[in-house]
Amino acid sequence: MKHKVAVATGIAAVTVAGSIALTMPQGNAATTPAVPAGAAAADPVPTAVATSRATSSASALVAKKPKLFFRSGKDKLVKSQVVSQNGLQYVAYERTYQGLPVQGGDAVVVTDTSGTVLGNYVAQDQALSTGTTPKISAKAAAKVARKQLTTVRSTGKPALKVVAQGAGVLAYEVVVDGTKRTEQGPAPSNLHVFVDAATGKVLTDLTRDDVVDATGRGAYYGNVTIDTTSSGGRFTMSDPTRPGLQCGGQNGAAFTSTTDTWGTGTATDQVTGCVDAMYVVSQEWNMLRDWLGRNGIDGNGRAFPVRQGLDDVNAFWNGSRVEIGHSSDNRRLLNSIDVLGHEFGHAINQFTPGGSSGGNEAGGMNESTGDIFGALTEFYAHNPNDPGDYTVGELADLVGDGPIRNMADPSKLGDPNCFSSSIPSTEVHAAAGPQNHWFYLLAEGSRPTDGQPTSPTCNNSSVTGIGIEKAGKIYMATLMRKTSGWTHVKARAASVAAAAQLFGNGTECATVKAAWNAVSVPAAAGEPACTGGGNPTPSGSPTPSTPTPTPTQSPSGDCQDGFSSHDSGAVAAGQTVVTDTFTAGSGRHAACLTGPAATDFDLYLDKSVGGRWTTVARSTGETSREAIAYTGTTGSYRYRIVSYSGSGNAVLGWNAP
Repeated sequence: MKHKVAVATGIAAVTVAGSIALTMPQGNAATTPAVPAGAAAADPVPTAVATSRATSSASALVAKKPKLFFRSGKDKLVKSQVVSQNGLQYVAYERTYQGLPVQGGDAVVVTDTSGTVLGNYVAQDQALSTGTTPKISAKAAAKVARKQLTTVRSTGKPALKVVAQGAGVLAYEVVVDGTKRTEQGPAPSNLHVFVDAATGKVLTDLTRDDVVDATGRGAYYGNVTIDTTSSGGRFTMSDPTRPGLQCGGQNGAAFTSTTDTWGTGTATDQVTGCVDAMYVVSQEWNMLRDWLGRNGIDGNGRAFPVRQGLDDVNAFWNGSRVEIGHSSDNRRLLNSIDVLGHEFGHAINQFTPGGSSGGNEAGGMNESTGDIFGALTEFYAHNPNDPGDYTVGELADLVGDGPIRNMADPSKLGDPNCFSSSIPSTEVHAAAGPQNHWFYLLAEGSRPTDGQPTSPTCNNSSVTGIGIEKAGKIYMATLMRKTSGWTHVKARAASVAAAAQLFGNGTECATVKAAWNAVSVPAAAGEPACTGGGNPTPSGSPTPSTPTPTPTQSPSGDCQDGFSSHDSGAVAAGQTVVTDTFTAGSGRHAACLTGPAATDFDLYLDKSVGGRWTTVARSTGETSREAIAYTGTTGSYRYRIVSYSGSGNAVLGWNAP
C-alpha cells in the first residue's frame, strides 16, 4: 500500500507499514523549575545563561572548598559536561591525580538557574595519597585481561589509572573485545578489566561490560510516521531531527530507498524492523524532551544507531549502538517499545554523570534503568497496540512464558522484591528487582486505582503513587547526581534530594522515601525530612553530601566523658584507620573525635548494607575535632578515621543504641 508523503526541506515525514501482529500462545523540555500552586511563574532563564552561571558557581566551589571534593594538592577536577533539565543545572567533573585519570573520582555540582549551589555529589570519600609507578608492565596487564574472555578479537592499549579506593590503587584499565561464556552459550562482550598495577590481580568489583543485553520480542505498531533524510531523489533511514539516529543492517550503513514507503509488514523483514525501531526511539526521544526535560539520548542532542540482523536470540547495547536479533523461532525481530526503550535506557545511564559502573549491584540498577525508560516510553507513546504497563517484553516471548520482568511484583518472575545483603551477588537482571519495585510504588503506589496491579511492600506499608511522569522526572534528576560506584543507598539519597529540589519537601519527597522504605533500602546521612510545604528547595539550602551533625552533648576530656566506648591510636598523614565492627540496635548514635592541633581528621560511620560498607553519617570539617549524631536501624557498624592532612594521636568516643 502506498502512502502520501509530506516533504519538508531535506526531510521526509514518511508513513510506513510496521510489523505484523503476532499471535501469542494462550496463557500467556522543560527547563523551568516547579512553581508553587497560586504563584506566578518567573520569566524562564535562557539555558545558555543558566549553564554559564552554573559553571561559574561550580568552578568557584571546587576552587574555594577543596575539602568538599576530597581534593588533594595533586588532584585536578576537570569539567566534563553541563546539562540543564527542569530548571536544575548539573555540572559534572572528572578527576586526575598526578596527571593520571582517576576511576571513581568523579563529582557533580547541582545548581538552580541563578547559579546558586543546591548540592554536590562526590564518588570518593577521602583524599588520594598513593604512588604512581607500576610494578607490573602494561603487557602483563593485557595478558591478564585477555584471560577474562572465552575468545578475544582485539585488546585495547592498557591505560594506567588511579582507582579511588581508600587512599588510591594504581591499576591498568584494559578493554577486551570478544565473546564470553553464558548459560545460554557464547555472547558478545566488550569488557573493561581493571588490573592492579602492583599485584596483577583483577579488581573484580570494577569489571564491567559495555554489551548490556536483554532477550526480547517483536512488536506491531501498524502505520507510523518516521523522519528520514531525502537527497537527490533517494531516501535514507537517518533521522535529521535526531542526530545520530539511523537504522540499517550489520554493515553499519543506513537503509536507503527510491520510494517514500518503507517496510513490508513482515515481522522478519529488516527494513520493517527499522520502521519499528525508528518509531520507538523517536518516541523515547520525545518522552525525554516533553516529560523529563532532557535533550536527546545522550543529554546533548544526540542519539545512536540501530543495527538489525544480529544472528542471535538477543538484543543489546554495546556502548555505542543497539544491535537487534531475532526470536528463538526466527519468526520476528526484537523491536518492541520496552525492549528498544530498555536498550536505549542503558545509553542514558552511560551518558549521565558517573557512567556505567561495575559490580552486580550497579549492574542490576543499570538493568532497572533500562526497564524504567522502557515503561516511561510505553506510557508516553500511548500506542493502542502496546499499552503502557510495567512488565518487560509482554508482547511475545522466547518460550511462551510471558514477560521476563514484572516491576509491580518482581517476585512473580523469580526476582527479589526487596533489597538485602544478597543483592550485590545476585545476577544483574534479577538484581533489577528492588529498584524496579521502588519505581512502580513511586509511580503507581501499592494499591493503584487506575487499573494497574496491586504491589506488595516489604514493610507491609501502604504507598500512594505520584504518577509516572513525576516519577520519571525524579528518576532522571537522580541519574544526573549519579557517581561511579552507584548503590541503592546512594540512589535513595540522590532521589530524595531530587524530589525536594523539583517539587519541594512535600508529598513527592515523602513518597520517594516511603517507596524506598517499602523495598528495604535504608536512609543515609543528610536525607531531607520531607515534612515541609510544597515549595521547591530554597536557595542556600545545605548540600546533601555535607551534613552538619550536632552531638548529643558537649564532649569533654578528649572525647572520653559521656561515652561508653573508646578507641585511640596514631594516624599518619593520608592514612585511614577503622574501629572493630560492632552491632547496634535501632536508635541514636553519637561520636566525638579529636586530634592534635593543626590536623584535619575526618570521621565516618559506616554500616554493612548489602554485603559492603556504606557511609551513613560523616563529619568532615576542617579542624582537628569532629562529631556525629545519627539515628539508624539495627545492624553492623564501624567508625572510620581518615587523615585529610596532618598526623598524630586520635581519640574517639562513641555511644551506640
